[in-house]
Amino acid sequence: MGFSSYEYSVLVLVLAMMVATASASNFYQDFDITWGDHRAKMFNGGQLLSLSLDKVSGSGFQSKREYLFGRIDMQLKLVAGNSAGTVTAYYLSSQGPTHDEIDFEFLGNLSGDPYILHTNVFTQGKGNREQQFYLWFDPTRNFHTYSVIWNPSRSLAASLFSFLVDNTPIRLFRNAESMGVPFPKNQPMRIYSSLWNADDWATRGGLVKTDWSKAPFTAYYRNFRAYTSTSSNSFSNSAWQFQELDANSRRRLRWVQKNFMIYNYCTDYKRFPQGLPPECKNSKV
Repeated sequence: MGFSSYEYSVLVLVLAMMVATASASNFYQDFDITWGDHRAKMFNGGQLLSLSLDKVSGSGFQSKREYLFGRIDMQLKLVAGNSAGTVTAYYLSSQGPTHDEIDFEFLGNLSGDPYILHTNVFTQGKGNREQQFYLWFDPTRNFHTYSVIWNPSRSLAASLFSFLVDNTPIRLFRNAESMGVPFPKNQPMRIYSSLWNADDWATRGGLVKTDWSKAPFTAYYRNFRAYTSTSSNSFSNSAWQFQELDANSRRRLRWVQKNFMIYNYCTDYKRFPQGLPPECKNSKV
């Protein structure tokens, strides 16, 4: 029995994802610990990585290679207990004064209070595009997957960044070059992550300080995946390039933004009295 064109496309997508997933990453092969000395560790044969923070220093790592378009997945389990004052940052960035950057930052809180997921997008060195969310689960109890899809699309005008949590989209940043807003498309980025003390601003605007009696604070990482057209676990007609938001994904995105978004620069008229940034006109789901 023959396949319809739709069935064939689905089959290709499934097989492609199976091929990519079969190439498991190894932190020894893919990342370098860049600061923090013994506070950053790779173990379990390179399948697990931890970052720790104490009163002397935090710690961090970065990818060995750069990425230009693709899907990046990382599973994290965040600092448990009283994490107030700490920030676990996980982001992609190029270098220089006109750098591009895509940020996940997890702002710690007192025991029993929720983490805040802080997101931002920098293009040509300009950020100030913050959106913040509560999560709908406890990110310290288990590992959860945090993803960025950096999609050039078939038409550059339809390019976008998608931020996902456990494969649920929480934020889109669409190409708005037609409005004069630069879109990251030329600068490859490395993956960075760090755990550091930011008690001057991270929790309730700096009112709650880090309780060093709870140190060391530790976050864990596993199951890194990079689906790109040039990575070792890539495949022809990479599936991530065709991941458009279907009706269910749009519903999930609206659900997250309605119930869990706590700040959106695109609705902050007090901050932008002269008018919202132009890309905000392009931000509706």
